[in-house]
Amino acid sequence: MGEAEPTRGMNMIQAINSALDICMGRDADITVLGEDVGYFGGVFKATEGLQKKYGKTRVFDTPITECGIIGVAVGMAAYGLRPVPEIQFADYIYPALDQIVSEAARLRYRSAGEFTAPITVRSPFGGGIFGGQTHSQSPEALFTHVAGIKTVVPSNPHDAKGLLIAAIEDNDPVIFFEPKRIYNGPFDGHYDRPVTPWAKHPQARVPEGYYRIPLGQAAVVREGEAATLLCYGTMVHVALGVAQETGIDVEVIDLRTLVPLDIETIETSVRKTGRCIVLHEATRTSGFGAELAALVQERCFYSLEAPVERVTGWDTPYPHSLEWAYFPGPVRLTQALKRVIGA
Repeated sequence: MGEAEPTRGMNMIQAINSALDICMGRDADITVLGEDVGYFGGVFKATEGLQKKYGKTRVFDTPITECGIIGVAVGMAAYGLRPVPEIQFADYIYPALDQIVSEAARLRYRSAGEFTAPITVRSPFGGGIFGGQTHSQSPEALFTHVAGIKTVVPSNPHDAKGLLIAAIEDNDPVIFFEPKRIYNGPFDGHYDRPVTPWAKHPQARVPEGYYRIPLGQAAVVREGEAATLLCYGTMVHVALGVAQETGIDVEVIDLRTLVPLDIETIETSVRKTGRCIVLHEATRTSGFGAELAALVQERCFYSLEAPVERVTGWDTPYPHSLEWAYFPGPVRLTQALKRVIGA
């Protein structure tokens, strides 16, 4: 038996940087591109030091054109490279939708497998930093709707590194959304409190070397019997905070990958608990929670003891001054949980 892999404490930004560094060191075809990712190291410093280490041909700044960034990445991928473009905020990804949906997602099918698009699009998303309506959106449902794209949302540094490595090595396009509220630490869902640094959190002990977390595998981060909470990203910490504060014996599932979805883990849990709540920050109507609720209804109908509930953001533009009222926080989740279990 070999020695245990050395670990060190990392926040999510550091874990993402480590994943990029390791992948670039292993594969010369991997390139990083985007607005301010080179000399400046990205607005959140996730790419800091990479241009100095790997050079300006592998880590380079682009003009402010999201459509152009992804268009260039598609061309690079078609010629055998593995580009990792960064969209500075998920709110800016919309001009790139045509290139992502019509080109990257279709390339393998359209070419009968002759070409692939191994592109990993990284982007900070979600609220929690008072970014207002143009720096806080959660557009994950747009991409889960598109065949040919995988969508990943980590909730902690350990998973962020392993999932990002797996995404970069995947031969199809992956949208990798990074919840910026928890870049520097987890929080309990009370938005008037600062985040707790990752330093003492067990999921902040990250292996220094190479490891993968396969796409399509959810994690049961808390076992329980009363109800199943389905969540991802920032909302995992809200769910865990509510479980601790209320003492209700809930099972918390961190989906980690929305597409491909680990429906088997979801089904096993809901059949055990008989109750299910879906929790996400994005707007309610046509959000990914609707798909999750439909799948649970189809697969677990005879095991359900109560209707599936959704606790989500409101169907409004993202507010600035009322950000905490917009977030699906512990009060709303606790109310839904009590309705579902009949408390």
